Amino acid sequence: MSEDQTIALNRKARHEYAIEETFEAGLVLTGTEIKSVRAHKVSLTEAYARIEGGEAYLVGANIALWDTGIRDNHDPKRVRKLLLHAAQIEDLTRKTKAKGLTIIPLKLYITRGRAKVELGLGRGKQLHDKRRDIADRDSRREMARAIADSTRGRH
Repeated sequence: MSEDQTIALNRKARHEYAIEETFEAGLVLTGTEIKSVRAHKVSLTEAYARIEGGEAYLVGANIALWDTGIRDNHDPKRVRKLLLHAAQIEDLTRKTKAKGLTIIPLKLYITRGRAKVELGLGRGKQLHDKRRDIADRDSRREMARAIADSTRGRH
């Protein structure tokens, strides 16, 4: 059928956190929210997920107001329920409490007409970890460039 349509990426997440595991969760939205999502008016920059009372919630995600939804418009920063299996919620609760990990939304996308969020279980990076990642990325880029130059006949 149709493939996933990426709506929003949290680019800072992989820079700020070392992602150990990923999960897919459904998202409970209102009518004007799903219209704004389909129009790509979403920001996950400051968002995170938390588990309370055996249920998962997305906090801090900004879904812009729908332009024509005047009377029944939604709150752009409201807390939204995430749809996960009970076993997944228990697993996430155990890992966040025991290992001190955080649940971060990495990507919001639409698949088969449903809004989904890719959640990452990650640990915050220290400054030296971020610097090492940047140095590794730069060295990989230099190696790829050198290989491409040598295959083209330049030396």
